[in-house]
Amino acid sequence: MTSLAHWQQRAAELKIEGRAFIDGAYVDAKSGATRATVNPADGVEIAQIASCGPEDAELAVQVARRTYESGVWSEMAPAERKKVLVRFADLIEQNLEEIALLESIDAGKPISDTLHVDVPSAVNTIRWNGEAIDKVYDEIAPTAEHELGLVTRMALGVVVAIVPWNFPLSTTAWKLGPSLAAGNSVILKPASNTPLTAIRLAGLAKEAGLPDGVLNVLPGPGGSLGSALALHMDVDCLTFTGSTEVGKTLTEYSGQSNLKRTFLELGGKSPNIVFADADLDKAAEAAALAIYYNQGETCTAGSRLLVEKSIADEFIAKVKAAAAVFKPGHPQDPATRMGALIDAAQLRTVEHYVAKGLEEGGELVCGGKTSAVADGGHYYEPTIIRNVKNSDTIAQEEIFGPVLAVIEFDGEDEAVQIANDSIYGLAAGIWTNNFGRAHRMAKKVRAGSVWVNNYFGGDITVPFGGFKQSGNGRDKSLHALDKYSELKSSWFDLS
Repeated sequence: MTSLAHWQQRAAELKIEGRAFIDGAYVDAKSGATRATVNPADGVEIAQIASCGPEDAELAVQVARRTYESGVWSEMAPAERKKVLVRFADLIEQNLEEIALLESIDAGKPISDTLHVDVPSAVNTIRWNGEAIDKVYDEIAPTAEHELGLVTRMALGVVVAIVPWNFPLSTTAWKLGPSLAAGNSVILKPASNTPLTAIRLAGLAKEAGLPDGVLNVLPGPGGSLGSALALHMDVDCLTFTGSTEVGKTLTEYSGQSNLKRTFLELGGKSPNIVFADADLDKAAEAAALAIYYNQGETCTAGSRLLVEKSIADEFIAKVKAAAAVFKPGHPQDPATRMGALIDAAQLRTVEHYVAKGLEEGGELVCGGKTSAVADGGHYYEPTIIRNVKNSDTIAQEEIFGPVLAVIEFDGEDEAVQIANDSIYGLAAGIWTNNFGRAHRMAKKVRAGSVWVNNYFGGDITVPFGGFKQSGNGRDKSLHALDKYSELKSSWFDLS
């Protein structure tokens, strides 16, 4: 295992590209404006990044449209697109350590996670979509002998992908894999505070053979740049992962412009439900992982722990013991399990919610304060608050931090009622050794992903997305290809 000093030295030696990527080349923002990206671990500036605006959005859309209409990518044989995407995945894999380090210093994520989870996941996503595209067939309708009905899948055109700061690389791969495989031209707007891996990937895509103009990367603020892209009349599709509030605004922009296809993966307040007959040791370790992984900055975080009353004291004690493993540490230390929150504003948000939870009657089991890991960094201890009512603020609003709200229940019916009493419906965990109960609960809990006797289960082969205000559409699996495709029906009279 390498050391903190090793990774800090590697970080100091990085040659960081901070420009936008348009039409196959790295370029400055037209205004010349830049914005600092800062390491959440210590508050130190990493690099100055191009701060693109509406004029850059206009150029990128023109380039993407021209490239799409040229057919250089959209009309390329699927087997040839596959080769390029597989090479793209290979190049990401070959640059594993560099990309993992960029993700760690930019987002505050533990280097052990970016090395072993984030980058391998991105590689697998892009490779899988590349391999899949020449295996997805069009259809022939069952017609009369003198007629022929064809159903063909066509690329949408120009896709804008806006990705979040909590999983910049993984989410980017979820968008790029199927949208590029389907033949679209893509404009990628990374979160303004985590642009590094997106910018780096653009160069690797070109090296892999992706034609110029097919992938364009615009770092910049969501307010001016994001709205310019979302309102543009020549953008065919907008895919977004982020907050529910922003998702609603982007949906309005679609209606105000050209009704561009818009699909969203938004917030969550996921219930993790533990029955008395579960394997409590396994469930407790998973409950800690469910909320403290990625500093709790996870849309699917199991932030509501629903525990059957008869085992509440015993189980909460087990979760508290498991939480100790997630003591905050420097993100570039390979031993760290929980790194730094993204910035000071997010740290203040977490502090506000903890105070609110205690004010509304919650009991602090552990944590509840900042952690002094490194000067200038934003660290918060793994926190558990029990005696929470589902109507309490910390049970209803997404905190996006390492704060677990514990709610007790009696029986399946009450567990379902509490679990579904939320504006969100992204994910849920169910822990029981009762086979029938597992199936009943999995059907009744309204969530896009339900994990039984595990948490964060699944891979690229199953779709991911939410119910209710957790969004619409789906990332991952062959279903994602549908979101980036149009179906055309062609009817031929053969008589």
